[in-house]
Amino acid sequence: MSESIATVVELVGSSDKGWQEAVEVALQEAIKTIRGITGLEVVSKTAVIDPNTGSITKYHATIKLAFGVER
Repeated sequence: MSESIATVVELVGSSDKGWQEAVEVALQEAIKTIRGITGLEVVSKTAVIDPNTGSITKYHATIKLAFGVER
C-alpha cells in the first residue's frame, strides 16, 4: 500500500485587475519557495470597494495549496 502525506497552506493574493490574477499572484509567489505543489483550491474571493464610485479597487483571493511532504 502506498501512503502519502500532503501539507496544505493558505495564502491570500491581491490584484487590481481581477480575482484570476489574484490567484495567480499567490501561486507564483508560493512557487518561489514551495516545491512540488500538486493542487490548489480557491477558498474565497473578496474585494475592496471605493465608497465614492462604487467601483472595485482591489481583488483578494484566498487559496489553499497542497504539496507533498518530503521524506
